[in-house]
Amino acid sequence: KRRQNLMFTATFSNPFRKLANELVDNPIEISVTSDNETAANVNHYIHPVDKSRKAELLIELIETEKWKQALVFTRTKHGANRLTKKLIRSHITAVAIHGNKTQNFRTRALDDFKKNRVRILVATDVAARGIDIKNMNQVINFDLPNVAKDYVHRIGRTGRAGESGEAISFVSSEQFESLDAIQKLLKQTLEQ
Repeated sequence: KRRQNLMFTATFSNPFRKLANELVDNPIEISVTSDNETAANVNHYIHPVDKSRKAELLIELIETEKWKQALVFTRTKHGANRLTKKLIRSHITAVAIHGNKTQNFRTRALDDFKKNRVRILVATDVAARGIDIKNMNQVINFDLPNVAKDYVHRIGRTGRAGESGEAISFVSSEQFESLDAIQKLLKQTLEQ
């Protein structure tokens, strides 16, 4: 007769909140951060770049900054596949994960990434939530997300458990509107 229910989630959407309130008597909600809040220990940068030169810029940053690993977000599945091929041609180990890949493939790719067998994990927003990667120092928005709120989920893969991180966004001229929406959501201007 007496039972206590606990629900934990990284994101608590309004429809889910409504459902929880219908199922539970006198619920108490404890939120660590607000929905649109990013970790204070994440530095945000933008790189204005022509759309056709994004891959070139990414390869240059990987090599000059000597990144051990990075998580790179693209908007589309085809974009993720194309970028992965370019990285591999430049002798950078990379793998793409997105909705067209099987769950087995995605699990194996993520495991290879976590075990440092793969240097760059290229993903669509399928990896923006629910993936915990220790010591993820760089998250790259190769393409800005379609929805500003997804920026928060993407970069939430870095700066975890007190570690610092970098969120680097490549911004081409047609993405200034998306950048503006992200900056309004975060209530800050992202620096170059």
